[in-house]
Amino acid sequence: MAERSSTGLMMMMMVEPSPALALTLPAEVREKLAELELELSEGDITQKGYEKKRGKLLAPYIPQIQGVDPSLQVDHRIQASTQAAPPTSKHNKPRAANSRDERFRSDLHTEAVQAALAKYKERKMPMPSKRRSVLVQSSVEACTPPDTSSASEDEGSLRRQGRVASSSPYQAHPTVEHWFNRVIQGSSTSSSASSTSSHPGGRSHNATAGSAATVLADLMAHTQLDNHCAPPDVTGLSERSLHGERSQVASVRGLSRGYTHTSSTMETADVQQPDPNQPKPEGVQMSPLHGEPMGVVTNRPPSLLASLQRWGTAQPKSPCLTALDNAGKPIYTLTYGKLWTRSQKLAYTLLNKLSTRNEPLLRPGDRVALVFPNNDPVMFMVAFYGCLLAELVPVPIEVPLTRKDAGSQQIGFLLGSCGVTLALTTDACQKGLPKAQTGEVATFKGWPRLLWFVTDGKHVVKPPKDWIPPIRDASNETAYVEYKTSKEGSTMGITVSHAAMLAHCHALTQACGYAEGETITNVLDFKRDAGLWHGVLTSVMNRMHVISIPYSLMKVNPLSWIQKVHTYKARVAVVKSRDMHWSLLSQKDQRDVSLGSLRMLIVADGANPWSISSCDAFLNVFQARGLRPEVICPCASSAEAMTVAIRRPPEMGVPPPGKAVLSMSSLSHSVIRVDTEEKLSVLTLQDVGQVMPGAMVCVVRPEGTPFLCRTDEVGEICVSSCTTGISYFGLPGMTKNVFETIPVTSSGSPVSDRPFTRTSLLGFIGPDNLLFVVGKMDGLMVVSGRRHNADDVVATALAVEPMKFVYRGRIAVFSVCVLHDERIVVVAEQRPDASEEDSFQWMSRVLQAIDSIHQVGVYCLALVPANTLPKAPLGGIHISETKQRFLEGALHPCNVLMCPHTCVTNLPKPRQKQPEVGPASMIVGNLVAGKRIAQACGRDVAQLEDNDQARKFLYMQDVLQWRAQATPDHPLFLLLNAKGTVASTASCVQIHKRAERVAVALMERGRLNTGDHVALVYPPGIDLIATFYGCLYAGCVPVTVRPPHPQNLATTLPTVKMIVEVSKSVCILTTQAIMKLLKSKEAAAAVDVKTWPMVLDTDDLPRKKLPQIYKPPTPEMLAYLDFSVSTTGILAGVKMSHAATSALCRSIKLQCELYPSRQIAICLDPYCGLGFALWCLCSVYSGHQSILVPPLELESNVSLWLSAVSQFKVRVTFCSYSVMEMCTKGLGSQTEALRLRNVNLSCVRTCMVVAEERPRIALTQSFSKIFKDLGLSPRAVSTTFGCRVNVAICLQPNRLGNLAEQGTAGPDPTTVYVDMRALRHDRVRLVERGSPHSLPLMESGKILPGVKVIIANTETKGPLGDSHLGEIWVSSPHNATGYYTVYGEEALHADHFCTKLSFGDTQTVWARTGYLGFLRRTELTDASGERHDALYVVGSLDETLELRGMRYHPIDIETSVIRAHKSIAECAVFTWTNLLVVVVELEGSEQEALDLVALVTNVVLEEHFLIVGVVVVVDPGVIPINSRGEKQRMHLRDGFLADQLDPIYVAYNM
Repeated sequence: MAERSSTGLMMMMMVEPSPALALTLPAEVREKLAELELELSEGDITQKGYEKKRGKLLAPYIPQIQGVDPSLQVDHRIQASTQAAPPTSKHNKPRAANSRDERFRSDLHTEAVQAALAKYKERKMPMPSKRRSVLVQSSVEACTPPDTSSASEDEGSLRRQGRVASSSPYQAHPTVEHWFNRVIQGSSTSSSASSTSSHPGGRSHNATAGSAATVLADLMAHTQLDNHCAPPDVTGLSERSLHGERSQVASVRGLSRGYTHTSSTMETADVQQPDPNQPKPEGVQMSPLHGEPMGVVTNRPPSLLASLQRWGTAQPKSPCLTALDNAGKPIYTLTYGKLWTRSQKLAYTLLNKLSTRNEPLLRPGDRVALVFPNNDPVMFMVAFYGCLLAELVPVPIEVPLTRKDAGSQQIGFLLGSCGVTLALTTDACQKGLPKAQTGEVATFKGWPRLLWFVTDGKHVVKPPKDWIPPIRDASNETAYVEYKTSKEGSTMGITVSHAAMLAHCHALTQACGYAEGETITNVLDFKRDAGLWHGVLTSVMNRMHVISIPYSLMKVNPLSWIQKVHTYKARVAVVKSRDMHWSLLSQKDQRDVSLGSLRMLIVADGANPWSISSCDAFLNVFQARGLRPEVICPCASSAEAMTVAIRRPPEMGVPPPGKAVLSMSSLSHSVIRVDTEEKLSVLTLQDVGQVMPGAMVCVVRPEGTPFLCRTDEVGEICVSSCTTGISYFGLPGMTKNVFETIPVTSSGSPVSDRPFTRTSLLGFIGPDNLLFVVGKMDGLMVVSGRRHNADDVVATALAVEPMKFVYRGRIAVFSVCVLHDERIVVVAEQRPDASEEDSFQWMSRVLQAIDSIHQVGVYCLALVPANTLPKAPLGGIHISETKQRFLEGALHPCNVLMCPHTCVTNLPKPRQKQPEVGPASMIVGNLVAGKRIAQACGRDVAQLEDNDQARKFLYMQDVLQWRAQATPDHPLFLLLNAKGTVASTASCVQIHKRAERVAVALMERGRLNTGDHVALVYPPGIDLIATFYGCLYAGCVPVTVRPPHPQNLATTLPTVKMIVEVSKSVCILTTQAIMKLLKSKEAAAAVDVKTWPMVLDTDDLPRKKLPQIYKPPTPEMLAYLDFSVSTTGILAGVKMSHAATSALCRSIKLQCELYPSRQIAICLDPYCGLGFALWCLCSVYSGHQSILVPPLELESNVSLWLSAVSQFKVRVTFCSYSVMEMCTKGLGSQTEALRLRNVNLSCVRTCMVVAEERPRIALTQSFSKIFKDLGLSPRAVSTTFGCRVNVAICLQPNRLGNLAEQGTAGPDPTTVYVDMRALRHDRVRLVERGSPHSLPLMESGKILPGVKVIIANTETKGPLGDSHLGEIWVSSPHNATGYYTVYGEEALHADHFCTKLSFGDTQTVWARTGYLGFLRRTELTDASGERHDALYVVGSLDETLELRGMRYHPIDIETSVIRAHKSIAECAVFTWTNLLVVVVELEGSEQEALDLVALVTNVVLEEHFLIVGVVVVVDPGVIPINSRGEKQRMHLRDGFLADQLDPIYVAYNM
């Protein structure tokens, strides 16, 4: 045992015993065991049969080790290693049927995971619910199993122990000590030999599993999932944080993660404090490690091309490269002579035969793309050396198969930045590329225009005798550019100079002991990395013979490389762990191969922590076929530094390999600790050998200044050597950072005067100066300051039984930044035959396993249909592209599980309610601060009163009677139908006469008394107006009711019934058609039709004169009832007196300058609020003509309203948001067609949107923008504000009129930007436009004459200062006098209508609007010269959501959500228990439904610091919207709770 101590650090590395000891089990027994394993894994034998046969095989060997007390072995490690080995009993659990799944798993990992999961057995997570149609897989592809062979290249593929493994290199005797370690380490992620050489002769796991389980139980007691049996409290009112038990660690990067505090009062994401107990490095500062010096060779070639020339002329018959077809047959052997002459031909052709306008196309130093398929190494090699001979720079890239290849656009950027204009390819490849219509090769997305040149023989010409290519000495000029893809998906080109290329070949030759004429088999991609370095460059320097095995052949026959080693007696093989694993799966077909000729088996991805399991497994099986343990040579490399370290072949007399069993939790803090405590999560590593000759290596801190690490600290490995790349092409800034790093000591002095290259490998230097790599920077995920490796998480996910739901190699793990921290996302491909329930179970188990083993929460786990993840060129998953799709909502998962509650632990602290400041202190505070009290009023009515006759009338019926006498034929109303033609008109006298008839009918047929309530159930039209006045004439109280929708009686008729009942109507007036409908069979299904009061139809009334019109005794008497359903689903009727009704009309007349000569167009519903007043009252009062456009007609003719406005040249028009939205969506693309139909909106001075909500700026702006082309002035659109207590508080008058007209034109409505975070705390903080968290608010119009407004504190009822948020209170002669009856909530009391301030002016009677807002004095002046007070409405108090102690307005969350994805058409939010529920309407294919879950969760977290509890995806039109265009969120909530929404998908983010 080699031990190394350093200040309290004890690093235990196991040095393996020498290979001289023979294994105890005879070769044939081991072979039979391996076969047995395979039979079981492929389902050819039952578990029971397997155990029986295995027992028989092992029986003779068991007693050798039985009874040895493991504890004795520990102290005698070295002695123990020489004792007899326990026979390998590997299988103690039933296994999934597919043997391939095994590659990621050691028994141990599975066992740790099982133990971890046992803890959670009782937890039930809510299953997401999904509509059946979503389950139907959309692509035919999805049913073909994906290429399970394609474990991701970067994923290291074989990180999990195959069961066939037992011993590791140099481990001829797996010892009890290893078995004992297994008990102690009880690893979750160990995949070492120690974790797989199993216990003596089939002894049960129970002893170990028990102890492991207890440890896990302790561990689990401290993980936060315990708290989640009940839905978590997202309101944050619980005193202690839910996640308090998990120690949180601040980010290493300091405050860059939690952003700067803008104000002490604003909430910011919590910056987590470091855990005082986290392990800290204690070792001394490391000193740089030097590789052995570069050997001096006498006949060293001055350049690689000189070697080529030498072998090409001196040994032309010598084989250089053998290419194989997909059957494994050699198709062509390229000799050194052929390589030399063919490269010369190509070089000559490129330089002399390609020209544009008599200019040569290429000049020395130009970059040329090499696009060669993986199965044609010969053409590639010729092209590569041809370019070098022509002094051109080859840029090898992958063959683009489709125009949308994953990552292909980035390759295009690389080619563009390298200035590539020419691409070399083969004839066959060129024919297979996608073509444009012209027959030329299509231009790929993001690619520059390329000329494609085919390098096959017939296209190149023989150079003249006297042409000799220049063979210069290796210089610092660029030789070639190798591409690499970064974690973010961007592609960089790494330039390698001629000198570095030559030096690297020398270093590899020396490190690997390459000899002239050796044979080497290469399974790797020959275009880049180790495949290029060994198989194309170093091989030529040493005149070696390369047998190139294409990826396509490996897929058909994974044993091909082993057969070729055997056939060609190859001395060296270059492979990846994946290739070793695949060969295990089919090795039983081959008895007669021998690997005895190998002196070096280079494992190119040996730096991957999980490669050890493949090495062990491979050795275990093939040792019987001549493979010597010591020839397995893992190496570490990176694109920037090329080969960093490689384990030397045995003949070099190097120290034996090392292993490290490290605590994963310490590793997450970048500290190396041999595992002693956390028996469940250890990582077992193998070394990657010694540093390259002539190199100097050090380990530095990955972030910030590159300080040297301590000896027990993990950092980024940096190399200083003449064999590394020299730059990123065209990226000087990044180049400086990566290729010219100067590591410094803790005192700040540079380590060396030579610059270092960062390798992006994370690791440390172990005993005997061996290098260990624990992961890559690309796979690093820093969550709450702790580092996790993507590969480790993949391994844990794949150890969760059973594996039959997902494909083994098709899993991606990456992190996304949400709310200032990285969040882990796991995406896997689901098998087509996996059921919903199974997959969901598997997903919840994966979450639990990762949580307990890595102590980190997974933010999102998604399963996608088979074959849908983007592939990397040689199999594997394109991680950055997968991440991109996830963030864009283009992954189309078929299952999603999000766990924001467990992993988002940096939410701002919930707001604690402070004791309120008293109203008196508030006023004093404002006075001291120089702020005025926030109050404002419209103009004084008394001064404005004109001498119009109408002012003499307090009663509307008198006004109508007077108009019928004074101007009988003056047209008051004009109703348009859907075609845009006039359906009916009415003059003053016509309305009067019609009203008389109605009054007679009420008194004679209905025998009604004065003061009886009458329900008017009419479609929008003149009948409604006439019957309203008929009721007034008869002394009855009218109640306007929207008629039921014939196609939707079930939902609309109960509302009609409810209003009729609640208003205590004794009679219903309606048309014959509606009367039939009310009593129809269909109606009977929805309501009890027998309980309707008397129903009269007014279609054919006899012409009778009314003896006298009713005169109310006082103007305070009730004129009409106004019923409306609020957005919170409450039906509230308000009482309007005669005085209030006439005052309302007078205010509107004055504000909008309405005279008999004016025309206005109204596109509103006439049943309640301001819509009713404008439709039924104002024309009669002011005498102007109203053009009535029923909004319902727009459904069949969207342009109806705007065409009418244009046709009648209307100056003032009113509409609702729903009308504006219909026009914006329906006519957005048709403005040109409207212009051709002469629609011109330049006449419009004011277009007012009638609403009881915060102005919708985005909608009004897009409306103005779209119709600007039709002449609509951008200043014309404005908003109004009214509510139940007062239907018209603000109206923006026509501001484009002549200012002289009574000075009514006020300033334009202003827009301010407020901080949304301050708003949640009930504060107004003005910010600049575009600043983060800014929310635009538009003034709600100008306050009407006679209206006073004040802002009051909702709690203390004291007045507030200017720019403070509070409830808007209003005092005006046209306030309603009270609720008639409130159906649904009796608590809406009288104090809404008559309330007084608790301090200050305590005399005025105010009505509370129930809306939050603020007043702000602007710099603008009114026509009267007064400073203008702007009223800003923020939102309804009833609608606000109280979450985490703060007040949220649903519209703000909804706006964010709608922006999250193009397919979200509409959104509504509400709370359920303490969970935030987000309902989104999906406008697009149902495939996209599950994409929305993560996007919605992300955006609400980022912008509002809230965790979404439930995401419900529904069809368009499911969110109910009332006639004013407001969302009925409470109706929606009721529908959700009653399960009536028929959702496409419901996701519970638990």
